Amino acid sequence: MSEPYRVLVIEDDLDVALYTKTVLEKRIGCEVLALSDPSLVRAAVEKLRPDVVITDIEMPGASGLDLIAEIRTQQPGTPVIVMTAHVSVEYAVTALRNQADEFLTKPVSSADLVAHVSRLADAARAERARVGAGEVVLAIGAHPNDVEIGVGGILAAHRAAGDQVTILTLSKGDRVGGIRVAWNEGSASAEIIGATLVLEDSEEKALTPTEPTLGVIRRVVEELSPTTVYVHSRNDRSPDHRAVHEAALEACGSVRTLACYQSSTATVDFRPSRFVSIDGHIDVKAAMLDCFATAEKRPRYLEGGFVKAVARYWSRFGTGTFCEPLELIRDAADVA
Repeated sequence: MSEPYRVLVIEDDLDVALYTKTVLEKRIGCEVLALSDPSLVRAAVEKLRPDVVITDIEMPGASGLDLIAEIRTQQPGTPVIVMTAHVSVEYAVTALRNQADEFLTKPVSSADLVAHVSRLADAARAERARVGAGEVVLAIGAHPNDVEIGVGGILAAHRAAGDQVTILTLSKGDRVGGIRVAWNEGSASAEIIGATLVLEDSEEKALTPTEPTLGVIRRVVEELSPTTVYVHSRNDRSPDHRAVHEAALEACGSVRTLACYQSSTATVDFRPSRFVSIDGHIDVKAAMLDCFATAEKRPRYLEGGFVKAVARYWSRFGTGTFCEPLELIRDAADVA
C-alpha cells in the first residue's frame, strides 16, 4: 500500500471509537481521525479527505444517515459504513436506502472491520484513478473578493469533487491595510475550501488588457495548464474588470472551458447561459465572503443574506435552491 488509508470515524461512544481507531491503525496502518461531534464533520472531511467514513446510525443532535448526504455532497463517491447496536432488518434497509455502502452491527470483529475498510478504500481509490485527478480550475479576479462573489459556490463544489482550484487575484484593490490585509483575507477565504491563492502586488494604478496584466495571467496559465477558467464578464462597469476579461481571453486561448461570472458591478447586459446549482455550498460561499473587509464597513454584496438572495434568484433559471450564473465563452464539449 503506497499511502495509508484515510478513515474518518464518527462515533459518540468513546470505547467504540477507540477500538475502531486502534484496530485500523495497528492492523493495516490507517490514518484515522475520530470525532464525536457531528458539527465538526464538514471540517474533518475537508482536512482528511477520507477514503472511508464510518459512522454510528444515531448521533447526538444528528442522525448518521443524515450525515451521509452531507458527506457525499462535500466529497462525492465517499464510501460510508454505518454501524449500530440495533440489530434489525428495518435499520439495515433504512441505512442502505440512505446510500450506506455497508451496514454493520456492534460489536464488530476486528477481522470484519479490516476487511470492509480495506475493500471499500481500495475500490474508492481505484475509481478515482480511473476517473483521473480531476479538473484543474483557475478563477481570475481583478480585486480581492471578486472571484468569491462570482463563483465561490462553484469553486467549493469543484474542491468537493477533488478538483484542483487556484484563485488568481491581480491586485490588492483599495483594501485598507494594503497588500498584507489583502493577502490575509484572501488566503483565509481560500483556505476554507482548500484552494490556492495567487495574489499579485501590481504597482500599476489600473489593470490593462495588455502587459503587465496579460503577462501575469499567461504565466499562471502556463504553470497550471487549467482545464477550466472563470473570469470577469465584459458586461461590467469596472474598467479593471473589463481589462482582466480581455487579457484572459488572450491568455486562455488553449483552455478547454472558459466562462464569465457576475461581479458586484456587472451590468444589465450580463447574459448568463448556464446556471450552476450550488446547493450544499451556499453557506461555504457566505463563509468565504465573511473573510473580506473585516476591518471596514462591509458592503451589502458581501453580506450572507444578500448573497443567498442573489443565488436564490438565479435558481429560477436552473435547478435546486441556489445557483451561480455563467456566460459561456467556450465549453469543453465544443473542443474536439
